[in-house]
Amino acid sequence: MSARDRELVALEKQLRQAIRDAVNRPSRKPFSWGGLAGYRQLCAIADGMRQLVDATPDTRYLRRLLAQVERALEDYRPLAADLAAAHDWLRRVAAVLHYRHPTDDTTSEGSTSQSVAKTMEDLLAAFQLDFKRQPAQRALHHALSRTWQAFGPDLLHCYDIPGLPPDNLALEALFSALRRHQRRISGHKTTRELRVLGHYQVLFQAKSEEDLLAQLQTVPLARYRIHRQLLEQAAEPRRLIHQLHRDPDSTVRSLTDAYTERRRQLLQLKNPD
Repeated sequence: MSARDRELVALEKQLRQAIRDAVNRPSRKPFSWGGLAGYRQLCAIADGMRQLVDATPDTRYLRRLLAQVERALEDYRPLAADLAAAHDWLRRVAAVLHYRHPTDDTTSEGSTSQSVAKTMEDLLAAFQLDFKRQPAQRALHHALSRTWQAFGPDLLHCYDIPGLPPDNLALEALFSALRRHQRRISGHKTTRELRVLGHYQVLFQAKSEEDLLAQLQTVPLARYRIHRQLLEQAAEPRRLIHQLHRDPDSTVRSLTDAYTERRRQLLQLKNPD
């Protein structure tokens, strides 16, 4: 057998990486569930791969890979539907408590602890399903009922205090962004020692612009370009995963388009007429 085209092999490697990421999607965010997002990402990958496979030997590997993906989707389809329904109930609970996304302009003004409690009790009363066949919704219902019965009255004082937000998610997100930035610029796992000197560690020790330019020019331009290219190559898998998390449909579509275009180019090289 002749050696396969390197670009096609690289695109297949990216598809494998996307599949591996989809089946191992973790998440610590309260309203973003990694398992549900991973299943949707795997659906997008399967849709894109179906457009690539055909009867030619070039797509033999993709046909075998697609069969495994479709088997996984079929096995977990009932659980994914149950998980999606549970996620929808969680969003409804968040709407009752006026938890909002940072880009959302809705507020909890005009709401009182009594009105929120009444709405929450009505929602929990309506949350009655066939829990024997819906384990994800059953677990969510039990956790919500137990938490509401134990701590419900103590969680609603913020609605009676003007200007007090119903949650601290925005503040926690700000702290997380600051810590993530400090870890990136320092290379340290802990951020404790950066509370005092962390801001100065991102600056060059330069007395003037000429001194700063001299420090930058200590690295030859050719060597800088080489290492910059190596850095871009090392960051490519992480960039692909980031794009998959943000928009799996368009990301998979770009991979499939590139795969199709490369196959067309190889076919033209074999048959120039």
